[in-house]
Amino acid sequence: MTLRAIAVLAVLSLALAACSDGTPQSEAQSSAILPTIGTSGHSKSTTPAKQVFGAEQVASRGAPAPFGSYSKGCMAGGAQLAETGPTWQAMRLSRNRNWAHPATVDYVMDLSREAAQQPGWNGLYVGDLSQPRGGPMLTGHASHQIGLDADIWLRPADNLSLSVAERESISSISLRRDRGAFVNDNWTRQHHEILKAAASDPRVARIFIFPGAKVQMCKDARGDRSWLRKIRPWYGHHYHFHVRLACPAGTEGCVNQAPPPPGDGCADAQAWVETILNPPPPDPNAPPPRPRRQLLLADLPQQCATVLQ
Repeated sequence: MTLRAIAVLAVLSLALAACSDGTPQSEAQSSAILPTIGTSGHSKSTTPAKQVFGAEQVASRGAPAPFGSYSKGCMAGGAQLAETGPTWQAMRLSRNRNWAHPATVDYVMDLSREAAQQPGWNGLYVGDLSQPRGGPMLTGHASHQIGLDADIWLRPADNLSLSVAERESISSISLRRDRGAFVNDNWTRQHHEILKAAASDPRVARIFIFPGAKVQMCKDARGDRSWLRKIRPWYGHHYHFHVRLACPAGTEGCVNQAPPPPGDGCADAQAWVETILNPPPPDPNAPPPRPRRQLLLADLPQQCATVLQ
Protein backbone atom coordinates (compact mmCIF):
# COMPACT_ATOMS: atom_id res chain seq x y z
CA MET A 1 0.00 0.00 0.00
CA THR A 2 1.38 3.43 -0.94
CA LEU A 3 1.89 6.24 1.55
CA ARG A 4 -0.78 8.18 -0.31
CA ALA A 5 -3.30 5.38 0.14
CA ILE A 6 -2.45 5.13 3.81
CA ALA A 7 -3.04 8.86 4.21
CA VAL A 8 -6.42 8.61 2.51
CA LEU A 9 -7.44 5.71 4.75
CA ALA A 10 -6.37 7.70 7.79
CA VAL A 11 -8.55 10.61 6.73
CA LEU A 12 -11.52 8.32 6.14
CA SER A 13 -11.01 6.75 9.55
CA LEU A 14 -10.96 10.22 11.07
CA ALA A 15 -14.23 11.03 9.32
CA LEU A 16 -15.96 7.96 10.66
CA ALA A 17 -14.66 8.58 14.17
CA ALA A 18 -15.68 12.22 14.05
CA CYS A 19 -19.27 12.20 12.91
CA SER A 20 -20.66 8.84 11.96
CA ASP A 21 -23.26 7.20 14.13
CA GLY A 22 -22.20 3.96 12.52
CA THR A 23 -19.71 3.22 15.30
CA PRO A 24 -20.27 -0.06 17.18
CA GLN A 25 -21.55 1.80 20.22
CA SER A 26 -24.13 3.77 18.25
CA GLU A 27 -25.62 0.86 16.31
CA ALA A 28 -24.97 -2.57 17.80
CA GLN A 29 -24.92 -1.48 21.44
CA SER A 30 -27.91 0.82 20.95
CA SER A 31 -29.94 -2.11 19.68
CA ALA A 32 -28.73 -4.29 22.54
CA ILE A 33 -29.51 -1.71 25.22
CA LEU A 34 -32.76 -0.41 23.76
CA PRO A 35 -35.31 -2.80 22.26
CA THR A 36 -36.88 -1.27 19.18
CA ILE A 37 -40.46 -0.40 18.39
CA GLY A 38 -40.38 -3.23 15.87
CA THR A 39 -40.61 -5.71 18.73
CA SER A 40 -43.70 -4.08 20.20
CA GLY A 41 -46.21 -4.34 17.35
CA HIS A 42 -46.82 -0.59 16.98
CA SER A 43 -49.54 0.21 14.43
CA LYS A 44 -47.22 2.53 12.48
CA SER A 45 -44.11 0.40 12.76
CA THR A 46 -43.67 0.19 8.96
CA THR A 47 -44.19 3.94 8.42
CA PRO A 48 -41.10 6.07 7.67
CA ALA A 49 -40.14 7.52 11.04
CA LYS A 50 -39.54 10.98 9.57
CA GLN A 51 -43.20 11.21 8.54
CA VAL A 52 -44.40 10.39 12.05
CA PHE A 53 -42.01 12.64 13.97
CA GLY A 54 -42.06 15.39 11.36
CA ALA A 55 -45.81 15.77 11.91
CA GLU A 56 -45.49 16.46 15.64
CA GLN A 57 -45.87 20.16 16.47
CA VAL A 58 -45.26 20.21 20.23
CA ALA A 59 -43.13 18.35 22.74
CA SER A 60 -44.33 15.26 24.58
CA ARG A 61 -45.31 15.32 28.21
CA GLY A 62 -43.10 13.97 30.92
CA ALA A 63 -39.56 14.40 32.12
CA PRO A 64 -36.86 15.33 29.60
CA ALA A 65 -35.10 12.24 28.24
CA PRO A 66 -33.07 11.45 25.12
CA PHE A 67 -33.56 7.90 23.84
CA GLY A 68 -31.22 6.15 21.43
CA SER A 69 -28.29 7.55 19.49
CA TYR A 70 -27.84 10.86 17.72
CA SER A 71 -28.95 9.39 14.37
CA LYS A 72 -31.50 6.86 15.59
CA GLY A 73 -33.64 8.04 18.47
CA CYS A 74 -36.15 10.50 19.85
CA MET A 75 -36.68 12.92 22.71
CA ALA A 76 -39.21 13.14 25.52
CA GLY A 77 -40.07 16.33 27.36
CA GLY A 78 -38.27 18.66 24.97
CA ALA A 79 -37.82 22.36 25.72
CA GLN A 80 -38.30 25.14 23.18
CA LEU A 81 -35.60 27.74 22.68
CA ALA A 82 -37.29 31.15 22.71
CA GLU A 83 -37.47 32.67 19.24
CA THR A 84 -35.56 35.73 20.48
CA GLY A 85 -33.52 36.29 23.61
CA PRO A 86 -31.11 38.91 24.93
CA THR A 87 -28.19 37.35 23.04
CA TRP A 88 -29.71 35.07 20.39
CA GLN A 89 -32.28 34.65 17.65
CA ALA A 90 -33.58 31.33 16.39
CA MET A 91 -33.55 31.17 12.59
CA ARG A 92 -35.85 29.50 10.04
CA LEU A 93 -38.74 29.38 12.47
CA SER A 94 -41.03 27.80 9.87
CA ARG A 95 -39.09 24.55 10.31
CA ASN A 96 -40.16 24.29 13.99
CA ARG A 97 -36.71 22.96 14.89
CA ASN A 98 -35.95 25.17 17.88
CA TRP A 99 -36.64 22.31 20.32
CA ALA A 100 -34.06 20.34 22.29
CA HIS A 101 -33.24 18.68 25.56
CA PRO A 102 -33.20 21.39 28.26
CA ALA A 103 -29.44 20.89 28.65
CA THR A 104 -28.99 21.91 25.02
CA VAL A 105 -31.23 24.96 25.37
CA ASP A 106 -29.23 26.05 28.44
CA TYR A 107 -25.96 25.47 26.59
CA VAL A 108 -27.04 27.56 23.58
CA MET A 109 -28.09 30.44 25.80
CA ASP A 110 -24.79 30.25 27.73
CA LEU A 111 -22.73 30.19 24.52
CA SER A 112 -24.69 33.13 23.11
CA ARG A 113 -23.69 35.20 26.14
CA GLU A 114 -20.05 34.26 25.51
CA ALA A 115 -20.40 35.25 21.86
CA ALA A 116 -21.92 38.59 22.77
CA GLN A 117 -18.59 39.54 24.38
CA GLN A 118 -16.83 39.38 21.00
CA PRO A 119 -16.44 42.59 18.94
CA GLY A 120 -19.07 42.76 16.21
CA TRP A 121 -21.21 40.03 17.75
CA ASN A 122 -24.33 40.70 19.82
CA GLY A 123 -24.86 36.99 20.37
CA LEU A 124 -25.70 34.08 18.07
CA TYR A 125 -27.97 33.17 15.20
CA VAL A 126 -29.14 29.65 16.07
CA GLY A 127 -29.97 27.19 13.32
CA ASP A 128 -31.57 23.77 13.65
CA LEU A 129 -31.78 22.05 17.03
CA SER A 130 -34.37 19.24 16.89
CA GLN A 131 -38.02 18.65 16.13
CA PRO A 132 -40.47 18.89 19.07
CA ARG A 133 -40.10 15.19 19.83
CA GLY A 134 -36.80 14.65 18.07
CA GLY A 135 -36.66 11.72 15.70
CA PRO A 136 -35.69 11.71 12.02
CA MET A 137 -36.39 14.93 10.13
CA LEU A 138 -38.42 15.28 6.96
CA THR A 139 -35.47 17.02 5.27
CA GLY A 140 -31.82 17.54 6.02
CA HIS A 141 -29.99 16.07 8.96
CA ALA A 142 -29.38 12.42 9.71
CA SER A 143 -28.62 13.33 13.33
CA HIS A 144 -30.31 15.96 15.59
CA GLN A 145 -32.70 13.19 16.73
CA ILE A 146 -32.32 13.13 20.53
CA GLY A 147 -32.20 16.85 21.33
CA LEU A 148 -28.45 17.07 21.91
CA ASP A 149 -27.31 18.65 18.59
CA ALA A 150 -27.30 22.34 17.70
CA ASP A 151 -26.29 24.24 14.57
CA ILE A 152 -24.79 27.68 15.16
CA TRP A 153 -24.54 30.09 12.25
CA LEU A 154 -21.12 31.47 11.36
CA ARG A 155 -22.63 34.80 10.36
CA PRO A 156 -21.95 37.39 13.09
CA ALA A 157 -25.21 38.09 14.91
CA ASP A 158 -25.00 41.88 14.74
CA ASN A 159 -28.76 42.46 14.58
CA LEU A 160 -31.02 40.69 17.07
CA SER A 161 -34.16 42.49 15.90
CA LEU A 162 -34.75 40.45 12.75
CA SER A 163 -38.39 39.82 11.93
CA VAL A 164 -39.77 36.34 11.38
CA ALA A 165 -39.79 37.00 7.62
CA GLU A 166 -36.20 38.23 7.66
CA ARG A 167 -35.12 35.10 9.49
CA GLU A 168 -36.56 33.04 6.63
CA SER A 169 -34.74 34.96 3.90
CA ILE A 170 -31.38 35.96 5.39
CA SER A 171 -28.51 33.54 4.86
CA SER A 172 -25.42 32.68 6.81
CA ILE A 173 -21.98 33.23 5.28
CA SER A 174 -19.46 30.68 4.10
CA LEU A 175 -16.00 30.70 5.65
CA ARG A 176 -14.34 28.16 3.37
CA ARG A 177 -11.96 28.47 0.41
CA ASP A 178 -10.68 25.80 -2.00
CA ARG A 179 -13.40 23.24 -1.19
CA GLY A 180 -12.80 23.58 2.54
CA ALA A 181 -9.02 23.30 2.57
CA PHE A 182 -8.64 26.85 3.88
CA VAL A 183 -10.63 29.61 5.54
CA ASN A 184 -11.55 32.65 3.48
CA ASP A 185 -11.54 36.36 4.28
CA ASN A 186 -14.75 36.05 6.32
CA TRP A 187 -12.84 34.13 9.00
CA THR A 188 -11.99 36.25 12.05
CA ARG A 189 -10.41 35.86 15.44
CA GLN A 190 -13.91 36.14 16.84
CA HIS A 191 -14.86 32.87 15.14
CA HIS A 192 -11.83 31.24 16.75
CA GLU A 193 -12.77 32.50 20.21
CA ILE A 194 -16.42 31.48 19.94
CA LEU A 195 -15.49 27.99 18.77
CA LYS A 196 -12.93 27.72 21.55
CA ALA A 197 -15.58 28.70 24.12
CA ALA A 198 -18.02 26.24 22.57
CA ALA A 199 -15.55 23.35 22.73
CA SER A 200 -14.25 24.20 26.20
CA ASP A 201 -17.64 23.60 27.81
CA PRO A 202 -17.62 20.22 29.61
CA ARG A 203 -21.12 19.46 28.33
CA VAL A 204 -19.80 19.21 24.77
CA ALA A 205 -18.77 15.89 23.20
CA ARG A 206 -17.57 17.27 19.85
CA ILE A 207 -18.00 20.12 17.36
CA PHE A 208 -18.06 19.68 13.58
CA ILE A 209 -16.61 22.27 11.18
CA PHE A 210 -14.87 22.12 7.81
CA PRO A 211 -11.24 20.92 7.77
CA GLY A 212 -9.62 24.24 6.86
CA ALA A 213 -11.10 25.90 9.93
CA LYS A 214 -9.71 23.20 12.22
CA VAL A 215 -6.25 23.60 10.67
CA GLN A 216 -6.43 27.39 11.05
CA MET A 217 -7.38 27.06 14.72
CA CYS A 218 -4.51 24.63 15.24
CA LYS A 219 -2.12 27.23 13.83
CA ASP A 220 -3.52 30.07 15.93
CA ALA A 221 -4.04 28.28 19.26
CA ARG A 222 -1.80 29.32 22.13
CA GLY A 223 -1.42 27.83 25.60
CA ASP A 224 -3.88 25.10 26.52
CA ARG A 225 -4.78 23.14 23.39
CA SER A 226 -6.95 20.46 24.99
CA TRP A 227 -10.15 21.97 23.60
CA LEU A 228 -8.95 21.32 20.04
CA ARG A 229 -9.60 17.61 20.52
CA LYS A 230 -13.33 18.29 20.38
CA ILE A 231 -13.12 20.28 17.12
CA ARG A 232 -13.69 17.60 14.47
CA PRO A 233 -13.32 18.28 10.74
CA TRP A 234 -16.29 17.21 8.66
CA TYR A 235 -17.71 17.73 5.18
CA GLY A 236 -19.77 20.88 4.68
CA HIS A 237 -20.15 22.81 7.93
CA HIS A 238 -18.82 26.05 6.47
CA TYR A 239 -22.01 28.09 6.96
CA HIS A 240 -22.50 26.83 10.50
CA PHE A 241 -20.77 24.74 13.11
CA HIS A 242 -22.49 21.77 14.69
CA VAL A 243 -22.34 21.26 18.45
CA ARG A 244 -23.01 17.82 19.87
CA LEU A 245 -23.51 17.45 23.61
CA ALA A 246 -22.75 14.30 25.54
CA CYS A 247 -25.63 12.43 27.14
CA PRO A 248 -26.53 14.32 30.34
CA ALA A 249 -25.63 12.55 33.56
CA GLY A 250 -28.28 10.16 34.80
CA THR A 251 -30.08 9.75 31.47
CA GLU A 252 -30.88 6.10 30.82
CA GLY A 253 -31.26 4.96 27.26
CA CYS A 254 -29.09 7.71 25.77
CA VAL A 255 -26.17 6.32 23.75
CA ASN A 256 -23.02 8.43 23.58
CA GLN A 257 -20.84 8.50 20.50
CA ALA A 258 -17.36 7.09 21.03
CA PRO A 259 -15.05 9.87 22.28
CA PRO A 260 -12.67 11.58 19.84
CA PRO A 261 -9.20 10.01 19.50
CA PRO A 262 -6.56 11.22 21.99
CA GLY A 263 -4.57 14.33 21.11
CA ASP A 264 -5.48 17.63 19.49
CA GLY A 265 -6.32 16.07 16.10
CA CYS A 266 -4.34 18.70 14.19
CA ALA A 267 -2.20 16.27 12.19
CA ASP A 268 -5.28 14.35 11.06
CA ALA A 269 -7.00 17.59 10.01
CA GLN A 270 -3.93 18.60 8.00
CA ALA A 271 -3.95 15.19 6.30
CA TRP A 272 -7.58 15.75 5.33
CA VAL A 273 -6.64 19.15 3.83
CA GLU A 274 -3.86 17.54 1.82
CA THR A 275 -6.36 15.05 0.43
CA ILE A 276 -8.73 17.86 -0.54
CA LEU A 277 -5.93 19.64 -2.41
CA ASN A 278 -4.51 16.48 -3.97
CA PRO A 279 -7.35 13.97 -4.25
CA PRO A 280 -6.40 10.42 -5.16
CA PRO A 281 -7.58 9.11 -8.51
CA PRO A 282 -10.94 7.34 -8.37
CA ASP A 283 -10.84 3.60 -7.98
CA PRO A 284 -12.46 2.12 -11.11
CA ASN A 285 -13.18 -1.08 -9.19
CA ALA A 286 -14.87 0.59 -6.24
CA PRO A 287 -18.48 -0.56 -5.79
CA PRO A 288 -21.12 2.17 -6.02
CA PRO A 289 -22.19 3.53 -2.65
CA ARG A 290 -25.23 1.87 -1.21
CA PRO A 291 -28.16 4.22 -0.60
CA ARG A 292 -28.95 4.75 3.05
CA ARG A 293 -32.02 2.81 4.10
CA GLN A 294 -34.87 4.97 5.28
CA LEU A 295 -35.53 4.59 9.00
CA LEU A 296 -38.91 3.14 9.82
CA LEU A 297 -40.66 3.72 13.10
CA ALA A 298 -39.88 0.08 13.88
CA ASP A 299 -36.15 0.89 13.87
CA LEU A 300 -36.33 3.40 16.71
CA PRO A 301 -35.99 2.63 20.43
CA GLN A 302 -39.12 1.25 22.05
CA GLN A 303 -39.39 4.33 24.29
CA CYS A 304 -40.15 6.39 21.19
CA ALA A 305 -43.60 4.79 21.01
CA THR A 306 -44.39 6.40 24.37
CA VAL A 307 -42.92 9.71 23.19
CA LEU A 308 -45.52 9.73 20.40
CA GLN A 309 -48.48 9.26 22.72
